Formats: sequence, structure tokens, C-alpha cells
Amino acid sequence: MDVLYHQTSQLIQEAFDLFHKLDSIPDSEKVENDIQFKINAINGNCEKLDILVFKTPINQRPMAKMRVDQLKYDNKHLQASLINAQNKRRRREQEKSEREQLLSRRFGNDHMAITVDYMAQENTSLQNSHRNVDEMLHTGSSILETLRYNRDTLKGAHRRLIDLANTLGLSNATISLIEKRVSQDKYVLFGGMFVTLSVIVLVIIYFI
Repeated sequence: MDVLYHQTSQLIQEAFDLFHKLDSIPDSEKVENDIQFKINAINGNCEKLDILVFKTPINQRPMAKMRVDQLKYDNKHLQASLINAQNKRRRREQEKSEREQLLSRRFGNDHMAITVDYMAQENTSLQNSHRNVDEMLHTGSSILETLRYNRDTLKGAHRRLIDLANTLGLSNATISLIEKRVSQDKYVLFGGMFVTLSVIVLVIIYFI
């Protein structure tokens, strides 16, 4: 299990490294395909790790489960980042195509080309504004999804920590401290969700 775990961690690191190449090379679509290939491989490894977790000794199982859950979380973050990068690339390609069509358009019976720089600039400015708002909304949505996933992860970790503590024979006072810390983390989580929702509402009110 340790070998497969380290192989999966290496795949995650390689996928993160590929993201740095997206903005620096012209053929970004090929890099996106390479990232997707690694994400699919990570998903397959996580499924195998889920099976191996139940074959580990009972006293080691909670910690093994937490490690696999962290791999799944990192892979989910990779998938969300890839979707965001693909959307940005498609928007850039669409804007470029629309700009070229607008600049190549001819008007009048004499087929004389006219200057449309002002119209192109206005169109680009509007598209940039819409793109910025869409990106902010998408980012807010991704943050909310991450917060929800973290909440579920914290709940699962809480249960596993209590089981692990019982297995290790920790005192009731120590378990009480762990539960208090989890409760405090829950307030931080809800506070973050409230702030994120407030920002999204303000963006919708003032930018749309």
C-alpha cells in the first residue's frame, strides 16, 4: 500500500507542476490532456487504495483512510483547476475569433474597409468585464465546494480520531479537547462560507 500511495503522491505533484506550463507554451491543450491523463490515473490508484485500506490492521486503518482521503481531496482540486484553465483557454480562443471576424468585416457598396478599432476595443472591454465576473463567480463556487468538502472531511476525521483515541486508550480529557477543537474549526468553516457568499452577492449586485 505504501508503494502505491507514494506513486499516487508523485502523480499529484507532477500534475501540479504541469499547471505552471499552461501559460508559457502555445500548445496548452496538449498539457491539459497530460494533466487529465494523470488525474484519471490518480482516480484509479485511489480506488485501489480504498480496497487496500480495509486490508490493513484495525489500529492502522484510520490513519491510512485519512491519507487516502487527502489524496482524493488533492485530486479533486486538480480537476477543478483544470476545468477552470480549459474555460479560460476557450474564452481566449472565442474572443480572438470574434475579434478577427470583426476586424475583417467590410461595409458599403464600394467594399472599402473601414476602421473598427473603437468598436473592437469596446467589445473587448465588455468581454473582459464579463469574463472577470464569471471568473469571480466560478472562484466563489469552487471555494464553497472546497469548504463543503472540508466540512465532510473534518466530520470523517473527527470520527476516525475518536475511534483511534479509543484504540490507543487516550483519556476522556484528551478526547474532550479534540472535540472542542473540531467545534472551533466548524465555526471557522461557517464563517468562511458566510464571507464567501457575501462577496458573491456583492459582485452580482455591483458588477452585473
